[in-house]
Amino acid sequence: MKGRDRDRDQDRGKAVAGPRGRKPDDRRPDDRKSGDRPFSQRAAAKPPRFAEPRRDRLQRPEPAAPKPAKAAAEQPLPTKVQTVVVTADENGMRVDRFLEARFPSLSFSHIQRIVRKGELRVNGKRADSKDRLEEGQSVRIPPLRLDTPKTSGTLSEAEAKTLQALKDMTLYEDDDVLVLNKPAGLAVQGGSGMTRHVDQMLEVMRDAKGQKPRLVHRIDRETSGCLLIAKTRFAASFLTGAFRHRSARKIYWALVAGVPKPKQGRISTYLAKEESEEDSIMRIAEHGDEGASHAVTYYAVVEASATKLAWVSLKPVTGRTHQLRAHMAHIDHAIVGDPKYFNKENWQLPGGLQNRLHLLARRIVIPHPRGGVIDVSAPLPPHMLQSWNLLGLEADRFDPIENAPEE
Repeated sequence: MKGRDRDRDQDRGKAVAGPRGRKPDDRRPDDRKSGDRPFSQRAAAKPPRFAEPRRDRLQRPEPAAPKPAKAAAEQPLPTKVQTVVVTADENGMRVDRFLEARFPSLSFSHIQRIVRKGELRVNGKRADSKDRLEEGQSVRIPPLRLDTPKTSGTLSEAEAKTLQALKDMTLYEDDDVLVLNKPAGLAVQGGSGMTRHVDQMLEVMRDAKGQKPRLVHRIDRETSGCLLIAKTRFAASFLTGAFRHRSARKIYWALVAGVPKPKQGRISTYLAKEESEEDSIMRIAEHGDEGASHAVTYYAVVEASATKLAWVSLKPVTGRTHQLRAHMAHIDHAIVGDPKYFNKENWQLPGGLQNRLHLLARRIVIPHPRGGVIDVSAPLPPHMLQSWNLLGLEADRFDPIENAPEE
């Protein structure tokens, strides 16, 4: 297959004007470990959605649409207790994301606080942030408020450093959207003992009304790459809906043990969380198991380093926790440096490679809230770039995952 001009590692993201594209088909093919036809053959009948845009066509979205006063899905903050019913579109949503979608102006910390205190109830019972809602359930929502806006127009020295750090991470930015190149090791959200994370860093971008940019999705702490953030309520509502309806397309790069056969395939399993005293992981589950969710991933080998290692491109159709890491381990090609899922016995890391997770959120393509398409790519992080150089892998090769199906 002929190559084409590729994004170089130092390339910044762009927004491409164009149609929004169709909503993906909700049909679920029969579960199987891998596909029976190469993506290149499937592409003959349907042009790839991820064909690399020509450099001379890269441009910002046309700002023709007037800026709406409110997002269609946004609702005013309740000043007293209210009860709402979960709609069909909200079926299966996590409790915290349900609140984010309905009230984009709320801070993540405020959402976690009211859920933790039991102020939010589902069918009269306390709920956890990660619980998933069902259509028809009643949700009791307490009075909500925006965080207090900053009283000073100047930033402290620490805040100025945080703002500069965010600017250094920025791959793409406009009035509504921010795409960061999150470094490996930086968490997206807070947790036990967590003092620095992206959501906390975004506090320095809070505006005069007390609103700050909103996380739209998450990636693992040790995964680097594209992280999409909404700067306005309108964008938060729109982009959250795009993820919910699977209009967003994501591509990941990974270095895995061995060379998967066939070199292109589909992984389809059920995943469920398994808790222990020390940690929690996602295990392969059976349909009907408690907490089990269907997960589908397409993979393609881009280039191999003998038979020891392979650079694979991954396209998750669903967005389950640790999905890519669990799926690659499931087919016996775990991601190099994965502390949770790499369990190959008597396997030694080649000399010179760092024992860190080799997983990059390489590219995100999603409709822009005001028309056109956001299409952003992230460079290899330093530890992965070092591995690519040592193994002689060419980071600008054509990525075959672009022809993978979307279901």
